[in-house]
Amino acid sequence: MSFRDSQARRREQTRQRRMRARRARVGALGSLLVVAGILVAVVLGSASGSSSDHGQRAATKTAKASTGQGAGHSAVISAVPVLMYHVINVAPASTSASPSLYVPADEFTSQMEALKSAGWHAVTLDQLEAHWTRGASLGPGKPIVISFDGGYASQYTNALPVLKRLGWVGVENLELDGLAPSDGGLSESQVHGLVTAGWELDTQGIGATDLTAVSPDEARSEVTAARQTLRSRYRVPGNWFSYPLGHYDPTVVSAVHDAGFVGATTGLPGWAVRSQDRYRLPRIQVLGGTSGSRLLTQIASAKANAPPPSFYTGSSASGTSTAGTSTAGTATVVTSST
Repeated sequence: MSFRDSQARRREQTRQRRMRARRARVGALGSLLVVAGILVAVVLGSASGSSSDHGQRAATKTAKASTGQGAGHSAVISAVPVLMYHVINVAPASTSASPSLYVPADEFTSQMEALKSAGWHAVTLDQLEAHWTRGASLGPGKPIVISFDGGYASQYTNALPVLKRLGWVGVENLELDGLAPSDGGLSESQVHGLVTAGWELDTQGIGATDLTAVSPDEARSEVTAARQTLRSRYRVPGNWFSYPLGHYDPTVVSAVHDAGFVGATTGLPGWAVRSQDRYRLPRIQVLGGTSGSRLLTQIASAKANAPPPSFYTGSSASGTSTAGTSTAGTATVVTSST
């Protein structure tokens, strides 16, 4: 082989080696592109799936919100009846109060059983306010507030066992310097027993003072002292006030508000409505001789009542209501009970 042929062969071998190297680089690049393409496809697919899942979750959340489901909340119940009781016992022969303010224990039991059969269950005013302001659940069924005025012992001895058997609680509007236990009033241990049983403890004031008949300063002092005493003596929130005798006016309402009460109940019939003034909530007074079926009818009828007026001072000598649409306020105080 000549020198020239040898050089040509070496040049050919060099050229082939370069071509093989070039092909290897191209192949490697192609592999990288394929891998990159796969990675891009995976990322895009994952993002699409995540977006779809998020969209599905958002749609589900919206659907639940529109039907009142999800987050443990149900649709807000805007109107709830509040019942008002006094003595849960037979009327003694010696009483000067209206016998209708006494509901015998067996009658009260029948009324509560009728409520349960109709789908009602008892809640407190604090629970109702939490539902209205924060959406807290009131449980299944139809909520109703069962309140008791005056601090009578029969509310502990006769009403508490009935409600406890049903798994219900009541609202006690305590008159702080009311009847002594010897006269049929609640004892301190009984008051504490109601609280221990889950009842809400509120107040009618220090005594049975008609706050519309005293000076603004006296009314303010009475209401402020009542809340302070209730909270310090029984270690309860004491968020609600019940107007003594059912009487109130703008000055009294202002005093109740300024004392820190969340709201107040009247003695005028109707349902408590979320959009109403919290300091003029109506209540349905339950009188003696009311059967369970009659109570259900009374509750249903009261729903159509107008809200309580801006002030109510009871009935005049002629028997007409002063600024009220009803004379169903608690104008008579029960002075004794057995």
